[in-house]
Amino acid sequence: MSTRTLLTVNEFLNLPIHEGSVYELSRGELITMTPGRPRHNRVRDRLARQLMDFVERHKLGEIFVETEFQLTSDTIRIPDAALVTAAALQNIDLDQPIPGAPALAIEVVSPNDLAEELATKVDQYSSAGAAAVWVIYPKAREIHVFQRGKTMRRLGAGDTLDDATLLPGFSLVVGTLFE
Repeated sequence: MSTRTLLTVNEFLNLPIHEGSVYELSRGELITMTPGRPRHNRVRDRLARQLMDFVERHKLGEIFVETEFQLTSDTIRIPDAALVTAAALQNIDLDQPIPGAPALAIEVVSPNDLAEELATKVDQYSSAGAAAVWVIYPKAREIHVFQRGKTMRRLGAGDTLDDATLLPGFSLVVGTLFE
């Protein structure tokens, strides 16, 4: 029987940084992340660029790409993109992981992502206070939208992605992310 060594957030933050290596911490367990492939990065960047322009223009906060969020005392996640509201921005140290969940966490699914791990991430973001989580499936050309207190919505290429609460006035035809 093997035993797992769990890390504290402090131990995690003091790990030596290796060029090209990215790690997350999930309930004390070190998770090695694989770099995004071109399809993954293209979808992430297209959405992030549109959200950055919209959020900045409407002074709603800031969109962060691949930034650490300390969700709990033993979990640090790095969503592909995330919205931090203008109010929350005033209380963060930009040299440390952002405390708590982003208002919106966005995960772009890679071919090697496991369904169980994606479900865990959605649960961790939601439990830590995220109002919404978007999980994007580039190969299936769809987005699963999780919003606090609502049933998950599954959006196909012809559907419109929006969130009237977090991003009033923002809308995007899902299929444009995958062209």
